[in-house]
Amino acid sequence: MEKSTKSFKYVDYLWDESKALALGDNQVELFLYRSNILGADLRITNYGGGNTSCKTIEKDPLTNEDVEVMWVKGSGGDIGTLTRSGIAGLYTERLRDLKNVYQGLHDEDRMVGLFNHCIYDLDSKAPSIDTPLHGLLPFAHIDHLHPDALIAVAAAKDSEQVTKEIWGDTMGWVPWQKPGFDLGLQLEKCLADNPGIRGIVLGSHGLFTWGDTSYECYMNSLEVIEMASDYITNKIKEGGPVFGGQKVESLPKEERLEKASQLMPLLRGLCSSENRMIGHFSDTDVVMQYINSNDLERLAPMGTSCPDHFLRTKIQPLVLKLDKNEDLSDADAILKKLEPAFEAYRQEYVDYYNTCKKDNSPAIRDANPVIIIYPGVGMFSFAKNKQTTRVASEFYINAINVMRGAEAITEYTSLPRQEAFDIEYWLLEEAKLQRMPKEKPLSRKVALVTGAGGGIGKAIADKLAAEGANVVLTDINEEALVKANKTYARDVSTYAICDVTSTESIENAYKKAVIEFGGLDIVVHSAGLAISKPLLDTTDKDWNILQSILVKGQFDLAKQFSAITRKQDLGGDYIAIASKNGLVAGPNNVAYGTAKAAQQHMVRLLAAELAKDKVRVNTVNPDGVIVGSKIWEGAWAEGRAKANGITVEELPAFYAKRNLLNEIITPDDIANGVFSLVGILDKSTGNIINVDGGMANAFVR
Repeated sequence: MEKSTKSFKYVDYLWDESKALALGDNQVELFLYRSNILGADLRITNYGGGNTSCKTIEKDPLTNEDVEVMWVKGSGGDIGTLTRSGIAGLYTERLRDLKNVYQGLHDEDRMVGLFNHCIYDLDSKAPSIDTPLHGLLPFAHIDHLHPDALIAVAAAKDSEQVTKEIWGDTMGWVPWQKPGFDLGLQLEKCLADNPGIRGIVLGSHGLFTWGDTSYECYMNSLEVIEMASDYITNKIKEGGPVFGGQKVESLPKEERLEKASQLMPLLRGLCSSENRMIGHFSDTDVVMQYINSNDLERLAPMGTSCPDHFLRTKIQPLVLKLDKNEDLSDADAILKKLEPAFEAYRQEYVDYYNTCKKDNSPAIRDANPVIIIYPGVGMFSFAKNKQTTRVASEFYINAINVMRGAEAITEYTSLPRQEAFDIEYWLLEEAKLQRMPKEKPLSRKVALVTGAGGGIGKAIADKLAAEGANVVLTDINEEALVKANKTYARDVSTYAICDVTSTESIENAYKKAVIEFGGLDIVVHSAGLAISKPLLDTTDKDWNILQSILVKGQFDLAKQFSAITRKQDLGGDYIAIASKNGLVAGPNNVAYGTAKAAQQHMVRLLAAELAKDKVRVNTVNPDGVIVGSKIWEGAWAEGRAKANGITVEELPAFYAKRNLLNEIITPDDIANGVFSLVGILDKSTGNIINVDGGMANAFVR
């Protein structure tokens, strides 16, 4: 097949011939390349959705004979990021020989265990349940995708007839069947009954396409998706208003974000009744069209059709009955309105479980909603981490696209509840969940760190992120923030410019944290500066700036944090980065030492007041953090050197020698002190941890 110059209207053509040529005739690498570019377009398949494969001829290491090997995406992988380590290599003939021992639908789980007896590549990822769907088809390259347009066809009433209307006799169709060996047999039979077809539509599920080469397979997939997309577009044009037309008008963008920031901590608290959750907010045009429509009340309870969708979004969303213009300032009043809706949702989920469960079903999982819809405002999702909740939102948007397409074609149909349950509580799905890595100590928590553009603040953010937290970096230096934020992987961090002397600036930073992650659990006030002068040289400006940044900033941060924690009702941690100088009297230090002492006593006062809300308030006192600390850049270092009668160059060694352990203290040491308070000492509040190598005159007792 010649390389296409054809443009596609509904999908992205991403094949780069120069990259493909660089891979030569390595069919596995070409299959991985194809997988990655398919996964890069969320209209084709979402994160973790679908799977791809290729078949090659290899030397059997035991017989030295040529054998066919199938390379396929392994269990739990994502085609968009697929690498060699994420695929399984199996003897194709052995996999096909499993037909001789397959005993029927009740035998599906046992068959998955038998896939391991077909392994060719000993470094294989665990084969997925979809492995036989690829192995029982004869083609060299196969794509199994979940494009919105194809699932719309698959989920439409009269799907088989619609398939024939779009593609004629060039596409096969099989009815809904739970993934597994039997579905592979159904695909094999469909091909035998319809030789020469270019692909198969799986009812309520997705698409299978193929080709002799990786490129031909890629082009076949895109062309089939394009034809379905074009068909749906024309149907929408013919049918008039989408989703029955608009029922609710969206609030302006800024008002939507304001409403979301007010509401998300309340939603997070309610969704976290069993396990703490991280949030995500979406108000894209696609979302707003659906949630503001006349058909929302009919379609939302029906649930999603594709298994990949409802496994991540739950079978249906919770639609809030709040008016878009609802005054959300009275959190207690709003909570009283929300609680009955959440209780009803949880009870409905329990009823769904009890009605559909079998003797060997896994225990019921968290009954709280994953997707929450607020007409006029937007869509919220809540899950165990940011990636999971973002992906859940993306999958529900895919489901919206499916519903829109299916409604335009004929009528949207969802899976029967029992079929959905059998997927959601499949023992194989449970086993996959049990294989997930153990969560880190700060997983499911959101931390905001001031002064995080560098130095101690950045080291603290690094440590909290390494222990599983989502981090919100704040600083007055945007350039430093942008640079710092780039050091984290996707879904770990965000940043906000924040001047802690401004109540409004703090409020905006907190809103950013709430919109991005759903709420806030940890605040570390690390922003600051140091001024070392004799009393007579200390100006009002010196005094005021230290009080404003260190003391008033701490007050405003704590006050606004307390309002969020009360909405969530999940407790929290507030950490003040103070100084040994708040405990120890020394020369040329009146303004700085006084401000640090005020920070330390404020911590004790806040600890006493906020304990009823399960908010722990503690202090970390650094001393002599010269290497890597921003406050030692400039006049402060010169002042401390002068006060101690040494040069600036001698400061690190001087400070190391004066502590009991003779240790140089680094920003990482301070970060470890913070982690000990937020990740380990969960029954400590009102305390001071000195991270100074041991300074006897700073001992608090």
